Order: sequence, then C-alpha cells, then structure tokens
Amino acid sequence: MDVFHGEGAELLIQAILSLQTEKECRAFLEDLMTGKEIQDCSQRILVAKLLREKLVYSHIAQRTGASTATISRVNRCCAYGTGGYQLALDRLEDGGNPSFSESQEAVS
Repeated sequence: MDVFHGEGAELLIQAILSLQTEKECRAFLEDLMTGKEIQDCSQRILVAKLLREKLVYSHIAQRTGASTATISRVNRCCAYGTGGYQLALDRLEDGGNPSFSESQEAVS
C-alpha cells in the first residue's frame, strides 16, 4: 500500500515543505499530531541516530525508553528502507537545512 497516494498525502508533504522556521514546525506538529505521536516520532529519530553511532540495543533502550521491537523496526528501516533516516541525519550532521533564502536562491 502506497501511503503517499492521494490528495491528503500530497497536501501533507507540501505543508511540511512550506515550513520555514523551527517555531513554525513546532506549531504545525503540535496541531497535526498528539503529544504521544510526537514523542514516538522523536524517539524513532533518536534511535536511528544512536544506531548510526553503533550503540547496542540495550544501551539504546536504556537511553531512549524504546522497546527492542521499536529499535529493531528502526534498524530495519535504516538498513533496508528508503534512506529517509540516513538523508535526514546526514543533513543534520552537515549543519542542517539551508535557510529559506538560500533555498529560494538555489531554485531561482
């Protein structure tokens, strides 16, 4: 099943891409998701970061509170997924995303 098929998914992607600041992103995520959903997503990206740092499952579980099932799922995504975690973590290591004005200059 392609979860990105449909008008709503396209709107979600475009909405995320339209956000320009951390404050805007926080506001959007707070309106879009429950606190638990935000915590779950936050936990998953942290697990991906720690897996990338080659920490063992037991240390990751202790540090994040994630279950071994969650750690295993994130590990599978990192190893066999679409590369989303890797791309995001690479960009964060490289200093994050370019500012909005730099992004606009690149498009022009």
